[in-house]
Amino acid sequence: MFFCFFWFFWQGWPISQSQRRHTDCGSNDPDLKKEMEKQFVDLLTEELKLQEAVAEEHTRHMNITFGEAKRVASQYQREAEKCIAAIETCEGARERAEALLIKERKVTTIWEQRARQMGWEGE
Repeated sequence: MFFCFFWFFWQGWPISQSQRRHTDCGSNDPDLKKEMEKQFVDLLTEELKLQEAVAEEHTRHMNITFGEAKRVASQYQREAEKCIAAIETCEGARERAEALLIKERKVTTIWEQRARQMGWEGE
């Protein structure tokens, strides 16, 4: 397994003597060697910048999601208001129909009484 002194130091793990022998790891890789030569503070600063970028991206995503949720909630609210208005309209129509039916029954009863008075025997 490939061990580097810096990696163990970065992780806060104790470094054994056998692992200290590998402090020259990456000496053949120029990119890794350059990275290993950075100051510890520079690495921490870079890590903080990365964490800040991730946090900003997370916040941006959260704001987009929240905005979408507000938009959908508003749409559902408008639909609910339409349904309430339609229910009120239907309820009004039902009440008017019920009133007309009551009147019609009264008129029917009156005509039936008159018909019986004139000799109609009915059913």
